[in-house]
Amino acid sequence: MTTDSSLIWDDGVLVTIDQRGLPHEVRELRLSTVDQVIDAIQTLAIRGAPAIGIAGAFGVVLGTAAHTRDGVVDVAGAEAEAARIAAARPTAVNLAWAVRRVVTKVPAGADAVLAETLELLAEDGRVNRAAATHAADLIERLLPDRPLRLLTHCNTGRLATSAFGTAIGALRVLHERGRIADVIVDETRPLLQGARLTTWELAEAGIPHRLTMDSAAAWAMATGQVDCVVVGADRITANGDVANKIGTYALALAARHHGIPFVVVAPESTRDPRMATGAEIVVEQRAAAEVTGFGGVATAPAGTEVFNPAFDVTPAPLVTAVVTESGIVYGGETAAEGAAIASIARELHQRGWMPGTAGNISVRTGDSAVVTGSGLAKGELTADDMVTVAIATSRPRAGQRRTPSAETTIHTAIYCSTDARAVVHIHPPYATTLSTQVGARDQLIMLRISDFELIKGLGGTDTIDIPVFPNWADVPRIGADIQRYLAAHPDAPPVLGIAGHGITTWGDNLSRARDRAECLEALCELVTRTGRQHAYDPPASLPEIG
Repeated sequence: MTTDSSLIWDDGVLVTIDQRGLPHEVRELRLSTVDQVIDAIQTLAIRGAPAIGIAGAFGVVLGTAAHTRDGVVDVAGAEAEAARIAAARPTAVNLAWAVRRVVTKVPAGADAVLAETLELLAEDGRVNRAAATHAADLIERLLPDRPLRLLTHCNTGRLATSAFGTAIGALRVLHERGRIADVIVDETRPLLQGARLTTWELAEAGIPHRLTMDSAAAWAMATGQVDCVVVGADRITANGDVANKIGTYALALAARHHGIPFVVVAPESTRDPRMATGAEIVVEQRAAAEVTGFGGVATAPAGTEVFNPAFDVTPAPLVTAVVTESGIVYGGETAAEGAAIASIARELHQRGWMPGTAGNISVRTGDSAVVTGSGLAKGELTADDMVTVAIATSRPRAGQRRTPSAETTIHTAIYCSTDARAVVHIHPPYATTLSTQVGARDQLIMLRISDFELIKGLGGTDTIDIPVFPNWADVPRIGADIQRYLAAHPDAPPVLGIAGHGITTWGDNLSRARDRAECLEALCELVTRTGRQHAYDPPASLPEIG
């Protein structure tokens, strides 16, 4: 097979790669009967939700042809064959979906069913590329300006679809953009789809990767080797619960604990709006022999009882976003931005810059901002701990689990006065100490720093003037002061201090806002150690503060 598609129709025969032989043997499988198609699906010669859906549709073509005599279709017989195909594997919704779509053409004959199936095949390639591109765009927004270290599970490439792939498709897009540093591939027990198939596809595409045990994935996250988890899906219920290969749920739990985005990539056909929640999903139980041995070699005592679910269900709250060819359909920007905020908050907490519950981070989303909730330990934040507020009023959207802190007004003041997309308010030791030393209880003080190379990292040249605002007990008053100052000084550097209350920085994305905080802290350390700074009262032209 030389085409990029894993499924080909060749004059009445469905031709595919027998995935059971990979990676050591690439053998062609030719299926000409319904029974052969069902067997290929059930034995995982063909696997992956989109792929088995399209294979099932081709099976309906074969069933319709077999029940046609002298140009007359035995519709009941063909539909019975279609029902057998749809029941071959119960968890993946794509199989039943594809069969339902093409079975409507049965009365018109096998050629009509074939035409609909070939259209389905063509759509799959377009759909996969669109979903993969949307997912790659999202991942780049979540993790800008850095080489990406990703983790994936099972196999979601052209073998699991018909062409390009879903989650692996997103990896391919990111690789084309030069963004991937490394992909960790779970081996995916018990049948090793990751080890046998995903590594084969990634090597074929030239994407750098490492294979690991499923049980090592959480430790890879804990040791800072994973920026984002990207997986596919076999069924997505109306509430956003995700059925996927067994082991996915454990990855989602680990990703949530470590503040790592968890992105699901799948076609719209994988969504099942008729099923309310994941509790309704029938999870396929597979043969004990898959667990008690491998490759014909027994690894457990004879008669050992086995629990061998083929899939698990990840609850929607653990999923950062579900992405299809339509874009982000569950979770969305708010959840995605929340995961990115949580990740950076945990990083800054580990450095001691967001001790306990101190500090806030936010990201602008249109006319709103997603900000860390009030009174939460920054080292334990998750995407669920965010609050969406209106920038114009600082008021939270109704019905949220968390409440915003009063410091939210500092963030919204900056958004109202600048084109910032992200704001970081933290308490690093040198910058906080310096702003406290030079600050005043009841007036704005300007901190002038000169002759340090780091000034360029904050948009200055040889000298930078950093406003240090009084720390009013009424925090919204601080926000009002900041907004008036920035309105009067649109060219002000994207940093400020609050006497006794830390520093605030901003930028056009979350990484840049954090980088400016790091730069300001390093600059303040130099100033503290050398004594080269000057604090002065603001000139009369400044707006009245307080």
